[in-house]
Amino acid sequence: MPIEFARSARSTVGIEWEIAIVDRATGELASVGDRVLDVLHERSAGGRHPSITEEMLTNTVELVSGVHERVADAVADLQGQLDEVRAVVDELGEYELICSGSHPFSQWYDQHLTDKPRYHKLVERTRWWGRNMMIWGVHVHVGIEDRDKALPILDGLLAYLPHLQALSASSPFWAGVDTGYASNRALMFQQLPTAGLPYALPDWAAYERYVDDLVRTGVIEDYSEVRWDIRPSAKWGTVEVRVCDGVSTAAELAAIGALVQCLVEWMSTRLDEGGTLTVLQPWYVRENKWRAARYGLDAEVITDVAGTERLVSDDLRDLVTTLVPIAERLGCARELQLVRVMLDQGGSYRRQLQVAEANGGDLSAVVAHLARELRGDGRGQRADAAASAR
Repeated sequence: MPIEFARSARSTVGIEWEIAIVDRATGELASVGDRVLDVLHERSAGGRHPSITEEMLTNTVELVSGVHERVADAVADLQGQLDEVRAVVDELGEYELICSGSHPFSQWYDQHLTDKPRYHKLVERTRWWGRNMMIWGVHVHVGIEDRDKALPILDGLLAYLPHLQALSASSPFWAGVDTGYASNRALMFQQLPTAGLPYALPDWAAYERYVDDLVRTGVIEDYSEVRWDIRPSAKWGTVEVRVCDGVSTAAELAAIGALVQCLVEWMSTRLDEGGTLTVLQPWYVRENKWRAARYGLDAEVITDVAGTERLVSDDLRDLVTTLVPIAERLGCARELQLVRVMLDQGGSYRRQLQVAEANGGDLSAVVAHLARELRGDGRGQRADAAASAR
């Protein structure tokens, strides 16, 4: 099954940001995304908004940036879309917007499925696990100018998967329970048949054979249903990093976007120079994913094939230093420094746990906290200001 890899300008970036809608009074998820999208489509030329789309559940809208050279422009694109969604939500008057890897307490059986055949098929096949996909994430696409670089860069990125997962971790609660995990989303999502860690494939032809096997046996209809944590996105000519939990501030979104863009360009440059990328053993990659999901920024991760272990937050600080020249070249040096701010202030999962503890375990307070962050109140603005001052 030949799969054409689209032409894409090197290291251009696009970001997808999944946003949840909640009831302003109760904090519960609100299944009104279809109403919001109807208004947005009515107000758009051609009768459909070009960038804001539905997701599997009607409590969600997805914001999709255009293709940009600079992370700052992709984030500004998404902030403009968020303003459009918020204008409609505010007109409705009863709802608020949040973003995190999971909702603190809403239940799967109260949610409504978007009426599309592919979603119905997914849930019919996966049943309880599929219905439990109350998860929100950030996906970062980075352009690859040569198809034959896509899988080597994917393999190299797996060494930094725990760094991205720990940095973005924002799903400590699930259906009202403190799970003890920084990112419960990471382990929930991998229950779907083609989700989770990618397989080690030596070249593009092997990837085509893999997709062909799945299509012939009815597992998927096309390659877009391969939902790996990091995957080649042939339609756009990119490597797509999908491992990150949803984040509730533009500063965090920019930090993650810059880190991914810089990692891809760094690896692409090393390949151009005839160098090799660090490719960890699959069992180390799997263990690292679990550690980052469980412990977040306190995880000790395996950093090389010899089994060296290091605190992920320390490794992230050194990684930012390594990537500074790349960031300067790409025009995202300021955004990359926001990674340090995130490390200094603590991840979203920590903030949510602190809010819950300060409010006697009241998880509606956590929802209100997430809504304030997404509106730009408090921590998100302080992080942005701190980065500017550096």
